[in-house]
Amino acid sequence: MTKQLLLAAGFLASATLPATADEVGSVDVDWLGNDIIIEAFADPKVEGVTCHVSYFERGLIDRLQKGNWFEDPSNSSIACRQTGPITLGNIDRGSDGESVFSERRSIIWKSLKVRRIFDEDNRTLIYVSHARDVQDGSAKMSMSTVPLFDGTK
Repeated sequence: MTKQLLLAAGFLASATLPATADEVGSVDVDWLGNDIIIEAFADPKVEGVTCHVSYFERGLIDRLQKGNWFEDPSNSSIACRQTGPITLGNIDRGSDGESVFSERRSIIWKSLKVRRIFDEDNRTLIYVSHARDVQDGSAKMSMSTVPLFDGTK
């Protein structure tokens, strides 16, 4: 019985996990090994929408010089576009929206998050990238929108 409960819990947890991203490019910004990483992910509940998120990743030399080994800056940028016919799945239509992507930016405390909010009145999907930190919130964010035209399911 315990094995069945664990399998069921694992299935439910995996069904609600945010999307995973694939690295599609990087930009070398200095000789210290610091890079801008660009990743792509498909919205897990909205078929036909792909987001590209970019963020700063510190290199080894920068970590040695400045300390703070286990954390990257909170800066990020996002662009989301229609990449096929859009079909809305069972998305959260509340004003808080729902998380569609999450990636660690430090070993424990900080992560990069992307939330989707549906502006039903204007038929627009809003994607906001931001840092989430347990104790020190950040005002650094980026936003992208995808308008839904007639014919969207």
